[in-house]
Amino acid sequence: MVEQGDMLPAPERATPVVERMQTEFDFVLPRGYLDGAGTVHRNGTMRLATARDELLPLHDDRVRENPQYLSVVLLARVLTRLGTLEGDSIHAGVVENLFASDLAFLQDLYRRVNSEGHTMATVTCPACRERFAVDLAGGRLGES
Repeated sequence: MVEQGDMLPAPERATPVVERMQTEFDFVLPRGYLDGAGTVHRNGTMRLATARDELLPLHDDRVRENPQYLSVVLLARVLTRLGTLEGDSIHAGVVENLFASDLAFLQDLYRRVNSEGHTMATVTCPACRERFAVDLAGGRLGES
């Protein structure tokens, strides 16, 4: 029993842990977007999608007429940089003109960052059977 005048120790306060979330992911396209001036844009940035990003395209007439167009509109919303193009310069028309391999790459990247939260994958070397992690977003020559 605590007598009057006795002091109880102050409860220890836990230091709050600040968690950082990665919301933007850099990538390198396998081929690159070729603009009207002949410039190839390969490096870019994709941000995490919001619920709004996934809902608004459903009201787009192009998506209503052709549901496969959803990925084009969605990617145009979440790409924040593609080479020297930024912001509103990246629109559905830009995504439409990507090479098929680049569109497939961005669709897979979108799925990975929005489902798994990262661009890393574990792979196994076919020669030595060693397992290691690779960044599927690419970055150096030969990576993708």
